[in-house]
Amino acid sequence: MMTAPIVSKVWSFCNTLRDDGVGYGDYLEQLTYLIFLKMAEEYSQPPYSRKIDIPTKYTWSSLKAKRGAELEAHYIELLRVLGTRKDVLGQIFTKAQNKIQDPAKLLRLIDMIDEVQWVTMGADVKGDIYEGLLEKNAEDTKSGAGQYFTPRALIKAMVDCMRPEPGKTIADPACGTGGFFLACYDFLTNPKNYELDKAQKALLKHKTFYGNEIVANTRRLCLMNMFLHNIGEIDGDVLISSNDALVAPPSQTFDYVLANPPFGKKSSMTFTNEEGEEETDDLTYNRQDFWATTSNKQLNFLQHIRTMLKTTGHAAVVMPDNVLFEGGAGETVRQNLLKTTELHTILRLPTGIFYSQGVKANVLFFENHPASKSPWTKEVWYFDYRTNIHHTLKKKPLRFDDLGAFIECYNPKNRHKRKATWDADKNPEGRWRKFGYDELTARDKTSLDIFWLKDKSLTDLDNLPEPDTLAEEIIENLESGLASFRSVLAGLRKAG
Repeated sequence: MMTAPIVSKVWSFCNTLRDDGVGYGDYLEQLTYLIFLKMAEEYSQPPYSRKIDIPTKYTWSSLKAKRGAELEAHYIELLRVLGTRKDVLGQIFTKAQNKIQDPAKLLRLIDMIDEVQWVTMGADVKGDIYEGLLEKNAEDTKSGAGQYFTPRALIKAMVDCMRPEPGKTIADPACGTGGFFLACYDFLTNPKNYELDKAQKALLKHKTFYGNEIVANTRRLCLMNMFLHNIGEIDGDVLISSNDALVAPPSQTFDYVLANPPFGKKSSMTFTNEEGEEETDDLTYNRQDFWATTSNKQLNFLQHIRTMLKTTGHAAVVMPDNVLFEGGAGETVRQNLLKTTELHTILRLPTGIFYSQGVKANVLFFENHPASKSPWTKEVWYFDYRTNIHHTLKKKPLRFDDLGAFIECYNPKNRHKRKATWDADKNPEGRWRKFGYDELTARDKTSLDIFWLKDKSLTDLDNLPEPDTLAEEIIENLESGLASFRSVLAGLRKAG
């Protein structure tokens, strides 16, 4: 069967199930279980003939042999039993539930998956089907899945700047559905970048990617996404941990860390008080290897990522604006980051590119180094891709080409040879300029929250964005402000 028809079939059946109240997320889960089971069956047969060790009672063939209520009951039992295993297969089926209540539709889905030889299908096609559904799921605001999905254009740009090398380790302490891993995999397997030998390919498949994801369903999607892209083995070790990355120092260090930690300023845990009401309590991580103890989740992730790096390690991390200007612990973290690592680049991102609304974010690029008496950061290059830039998720989403000018300025092949586009006299509209270490540390609270371009919407009334774009930006700003006020109010109530 050609690959194109299966793509359209997967999509059309998704719409059929939505009429029954099965959302993209639930559909993705069921697809995950069934495709994985079908691939396990394919691997157990010639020419692979691998011992997958699934009891005969719970194989793909056992599902195909049943109909009606018997099929539904057997599927529920199969999900429960396979979820008790310790390998990748067991992790995929952990706490799995059947969300398709109509046995006739379940049978149609099984038949559709059975028509395809998934193992021999190109990883790019399998991956495209899955990535497409993940993006649709992220767009479905009711599912809340958007917070685990970073725009792929931004991920690709970050990877192109980092230029990961074969034989090196790559980690993400909050890996969501695995977007950074897959972009790195694509970069490393692109013949324009590298010609990998057999040993390098084996290392890439088994010992390159390491991550954490504490949300069970998201972790399941990440494992499946990686597996469909030819990373890991069906009966191999699980490279994505379900542990909270922030709880303890990392057990190993890595060559590269790329991450977009979850938005939301505070780390918290929910408990029931004496009156039986639910309350949240700020969660602080008491880590001896951190520069500052705080309940600010992003500051904790930034500190943790620095501890994850080898002494020659590189990081590219999406961080909200508050990490650049917040006082107290924020100031301590920034001062130490500038001293102990080489924070060489900050990309200021526009609003309207994330599925979580009201987010103002940046990408911080830094390199770790051995201990030194003098600060490692000598200058920080800024690219302002926020001022006078307008993106919306639906009408004007962020595309990879939009970040082309930034990548060119970054100069990935030799970032030590850079040229500013900003000039006070010749080009005051330039988006690319640098600030020295002394300039930055002299600023109040060592604030790295710097802009220099004029906001044209305040002066150029003839060239305002479209009304719906303006409306979306206003909503984003209001929601961002409301989120900040809510956290202030929660803090005041706790203090009272």
